[in-house]
Amino acid sequence: MSTEPLGWPAVAGARARLAPRPAAPAPGLLPEDDFRRAVQMLPLVSIDLLLRDPEGRYLTGLRCNPPAQGAWFVPGGRVRKDETLAQALRRLAREELGLTLPPQAWRPRGVYEHFYGTNFAGENGRSTHYIVLAYEAQLALDTASLPLGQHRRYRWQPPAAIAADPGAHPYTQAYFKESAP
Repeated sequence: MSTEPLGWPAVAGARARLAPRPAAPAPGLLPEDDFRRAVQMLPLVSIDLLLRDPEGRYLTGLRCNPPAQGAWFVPGGRVRKDETLAQALRRLAREELGLTLPPQAWRPRGVYEHFYGTNFAGENGRSTHYIVLAYEAQLALDTASLPLGQHRRYRWQPPAAIAADPGAHPYTQAYFKESAP
């Protein structure tokens, strides 16, 4: 068992000098190695965005990145340190959907847990645990206008189709199975 405080550099002797740290990442973000260690040790808080069009279909995107890479998943992302839920909703709507939506446009859908056997780097055996706050909003938009950073493609589908789609991630399917008749 290590007695070294988490995140503190090891100091060899009283006169040892600390190596300069790389440039600080954006506010609320950790350097990759620190983030990897945090993911190993802590649950992450994230928001899933369940966007419904006027026809009652929901938006899913084909994920580019681990841990849900290659599956159809609802847009969303992590809440950052010192970011309020309202700020996170605003940021995620902008980054994931290219939208400027006020937080009031989203209604809470529920709290969920997601467990993955891999992490953000796709490293097997390095699990990820999310506490997920799901929010829902209604809005029509053209999938051709959506950002392609986290998802390769997007599609609108009725809840029953998502719940039955073997290409949809089980965590995304669960949102629509729980509300099925």
